[in-house]
Amino acid sequence: MNRPRTTAIRRPERGEPVTPAIRGLYAITPDTADTGSLVRLADAAFAGGARLLQYRNKSAGAALRLEQARALAPLCRRHGVPLIINDHLALALEVGAEGLHLGAEDGSVGEARARLGPGRLLGVSCYRSIDTALEAARLGADYVAFGGFHPSPVKPGAAVGGRTPLSLLGEAKGRLAVPVVAIGGITPENAPALVAAGADSVAVITALFAAPDVTAAARRFAALFGDR
Repeated sequence: MNRPRTTAIRRPERGEPVTPAIRGLYAITPDTADTGSLVRLADAAFAGGARLLQYRNKSAGAALRLEQARALAPLCRRHGVPLIINDHLALALEVGAEGLHLGAEDGSVGEARARLGPGRLLGVSCYRSIDTALEAARLGADYVAFGGFHPSPVKPGAAVGGRTPLSLLGEAKGRLAVPVVAIGGITPENAPALVAAGADSVAVITALFAAPDVTAAARRFAALFGDR
């Protein structure tokens, strides 16, 4: 069976910019205490064309987060997929992850950039704010994420204040020099409009990892970017 085409990861020389592209299906892990199941789910997503993986587990304690991140790191390297850790800078550094993703209350973007150095990715959630995205990019973010665009079972309160408008993606592409990620209730049915509006990548949890066939679901998303 043919193995999936992946994005090669190469550690940059000192001072050299990060090389992995932020494009395509950005898989975000579901909360689970079963590390073996988590690894199998990630492997299935990679087989379908997922180009990035964010380890996110809001219900796990520090010991489980370390166990799971350590299990995912070598799998991601075998597939040539960047592993990005949600929230926890120290964990990203400890497991040698390729990047970190910060939310609004997850610490200083500038401090994270300084501690990560130039050889790791840094992403920032900007919700519905172009100004937040501009500041994040100024402080060294490699990509910014906007959303939620649709109701999400993972963040049911995210729609408070209204959904993020599609027009924000076009505005962001016109004003930012970094890639733009869309997040929030994204499915194979509503993702095409986000890609058409300017999203370089779509970040998905439920419609990917709760699908009956994770690999097939990943292929549907990947096909939107010409990856399948």
